[in-house]
Amino acid sequence: MTMPDGSGTFYGGIPVFRGFGRLMDPALYSPLPDDWSIGVADIVESTKAIAEARYKAVNMAGAAVIAAVTNALEGREFPFVFGGDGASFAVSHDDLDRAREALALTATWVKEDLNLVMRVALVPIAAVRAQGLDVRVARFGPSPNLSYAMFTGGGLGWAEAAMKRGEFAISPAPSGTQPDLSGLSCRFEEIPSAQGLILSVLVVPARGADPLAFRRLIEDVIALVERSPDAGRPVPPGGPPLRWPPAGIDFEARAARGGSLLARRAHVLVHTLFAYFIMRFGISVGGFVPKTYVQQVVENSDFRKYDDGLRMVLDCTPELERALTQRLSAAASSGVARYGLHPQDAAMMTCFTPSALRSDHVHFIDGARGGYASAATALKAMAT
Repeated sequence: MTMPDGSGTFYGGIPVFRGFGRLMDPALYSPLPDDWSIGVADIVESTKAIAEARYKAVNMAGAAVIAAVTNALEGREFPFVFGGDGASFAVSHDDLDRAREALALTATWVKEDLNLVMRVALVPIAAVRAQGLDVRVARFGPSPNLSYAMFTGGGLGWAEAAMKRGEFAISPAPSGTQPDLSGLSCRFEEIPSAQGLILSVLVVPARGADPLAFRRLIEDVIALVERSPDAGRPVPPGGPPLRWPPAGIDFEARAARGGSLLARRAHVLVHTLFAYFIMRFGISVGGFVPKTYVQQVVENSDFRKYDDGLRMVLDCTPELERALTQRLSAAASSGVARYGLHPQDAAMMTCFTPSALRSDHVHFIDGARGGYASAATALKAMAT
């Protein structure tokens, strides 16, 4: 049993670990307090949206969940993970009502502004533990600037499946309402592969798999990737391409509040032109140093994570793709894991930057042609 944590200070007290290769060490993970809840969200029929070349909208919807909850919690730190076509997170009892409202508002915004349907749910950790599962969380620091949550215990996957069955559902907010999505943007262009292909990777344990065998598999996969150029990071050292007007300008305008959509588009056009100018020519303004910001964008890119399974978006050589496929195929044949791989020619970035003057801005990476959602489709096909 874990003690209730009404203050919400539990997550901030977990030490940050460095070195992604340590990911599977159980000692890094702490069980969520008993009075916490799991938030889950995903896009219904994301495969159809991918077929319609709307995956940028799908990614924007998934990132909007994290932006809306962060802003509702007034910037308080909480564990979350971006899943491409959705997101998962955990909140204390004290933050439950705010998280519920943020989810309801986001579902309405996704429907009315992105023309997508988003399921949202809040699952008490007690309901997870009643199934004999758990949710344990660790904090991985990809850079000195920030940390990302990693989840294990099987509970996150169970919560997502429960949401898809219609359990613990949250109804969308009234039409015309909108969450606070301040800081959410997608101004960078697609990031073409420098090594040969962008590979979306999803690996989960097979039913009844030996935990030690699965741990060895994940450690082997990470070791293979770590030996590749720049550990497979899909964001180049100079940052993603930046053009004006940005391809995601309409999404950013729809995420803004106040005034007509036309007025918001005009405001975003002017604002992004100014930002493009200072980034293009490296002009420091009011404490903002473009070179430092770009370096932080690269370091803070969220291209690998663990949420009851390994997720990675890699800039990958054909040789690495073959090596990964061989290792994962052998693991699947021996009943250790199920996996999905999805190759594409580019990655995409969706950004959450509450303040450009702080170093903890977050940059979610996914494949640009289906990404994690298509890797999940491949994984599900393996189970049939």
